[in-house]
Amino acid sequence: MSSQVRGGTRWKRFAVVMVPSVIATAAVGVGLAQGALAASFSVSGQDFKVKATQLEGWDFVQYGSVASGKTLDGQDMNAPVAVSGFSKAYITNMCQSVVTPKLPFGLGDVTLRLEAGGPGHDRVYAKDLYLDVSELDADAKFTNIDIGVAAGSLPKAKGKPGIQPKTQANPYGFSQRAEKAVLNGVKQKAWATTAGTFNLSGLKLRLSRGTDQECY
Repeated sequence: MSSQVRGGTRWKRFAVVMVPSVIATAAVGVGLAQGALAASFSVSGQDFKVKATQLEGWDFVQYGSVASGKTLDGQDMNAPVAVSGFSKAYITNMCQSVVTPKLPFGLGDVTLRLEAGGPGHDRVYAKDLYLDVSELDADAKFTNIDIGVAAGSLPKAKGKPGIQPKTQANPYGFSQRAEKAVLNGVKQKAWATTAGTFNLSGLKLRLSRGTDQECY
């Protein structure tokens, strides 16, 4: 879930990302020339950072797309992304942060930092999870992975992630799939997240001036 930019003042552009997200995706090319089409909703003009000790996800799929929306100045923007889907995922020690620059009233840059699933709490749980990511660093292990699958061959059965509803993709474009993905030491930048369910144990949300409280 990504906030959207509306309103004519900089204060109204303070796009707070209220629902955290995390990505699991292999570091491979996503065939954007073949598979990148419209996103399912207009994204905000701010990408966000996510850090996690571990993500464990099932029924992994990935294909190329484009996140479209407006910049903070109201200009059209399009960003290439790797869309990853999971039927379910568990996330340990998750941190998400986003910086809104140049707020009025002398506030300057303001960072929103959100944490969940840390020590003493259950892991974050997500169901029917999709993520639009632009950068990822992690140590990854995939079980029964197929790389280079035509996107139209991704699962379409209920409860199995395929191409995200309301998102078009070239059925002949690049994609990949795996029964399970485990990522350790996750650091990512993302534009959007959607999920059917997001359970956040030990949720903490803080606002701070400056940028020194980003997750990384």
